[in-house]
Amino acid sequence: MNTSTLVHIPVDGVTVEGMLDIPEHALGLVLFAHGSGSSRHSPRNNYVAGVLREAGVGTLLMDLLTPEEDRDVAQRFNIGLLTQRLLAAARWAHGQPIARGLPLGFFGASTGAAAAIEAAALLGADAAAVVSRGGRPDLASRTALANVSAPTLLLVGGWDDGVIELNQQAYDQLACEKGLGIVPGATHLFEEPGTLEQVAQQAALWFAGHFAPIPHA
Repeated sequence: MNTSTLVHIPVDGVTVEGMLDIPEHALGLVLFAHGSGSSRHSPRNNYVAGVLREAGVGTLLMDLLTPEEDRDVAQRFNIGLLTQRLLAAARWAHGQPIARGLPLGFFGASTGAAAAIEAAALLGADAAAVVSRGGRPDLASRTALANVSAPTLLLVGGWDDGVIELNQQAYDQLACEKGLGIVPGATHLFEEPGTLEQVAQQAALWFAGHFAPIPHA
C-alpha cells in the first residue's frame, strides 16, 4: 500500500507543489528533478516513478520552479537555483515522519540531471544514488562531477546524437561508482516503444541495489 500525498514545500520564500508517494517498507526515497519546460506532471517521469514504487522505492515529484518563475526561460537553465530547490526539498522530505531515515536518491532528466549531480555532491554521504535520463550532466560543474560520491548511472538514447558525447564527457569526470547505459533505438525523450520501460527498469535496479542494506556475512 502506498501513502500518496499532495505536498507544499517552502523554498526561498515561495512554495512549490509536489506529490510524495511512499510504499510500505520503502527502501529509500528518490527526488525527481525535471528538465526544462517540464513539471511534476511529466508523463515520462511519472511512469518511471511508478516503476520505482513497484520496486519498493518512494518518490517525490515536485516542481522546482513556481509557475511565474517557469515563464522566464532563463530560470529553467539556472542550475544553481534548481540545485538549491532540490536541496531544500531533500531537507523538507527528511523532516517528514514518513520519510525520516530513508536513504535519499535523485533522478534527473535533461537539465535536472545537472541539478541532481550538484545536489548529490553537496550532500556527500547523505546521497545514496543518482540516475540521469537523457540528461545534461555536462552542465554540472567540474567540481561537482569530481566530488559526487553517490553511485551515478547515466542513461542515454542510442539515437540521441550529441547528448551521448556530452554524457561520455561527464562520465569520464565522475570519480564515484558509475555506469553509462545506452538504450538502443531511443531518441532524447525515449518515446520509442519499450525504451522508457528499459530506463525505468534500469533505474529501479540501480536505486534498489544501492538503497538495500549490505548483508552481513
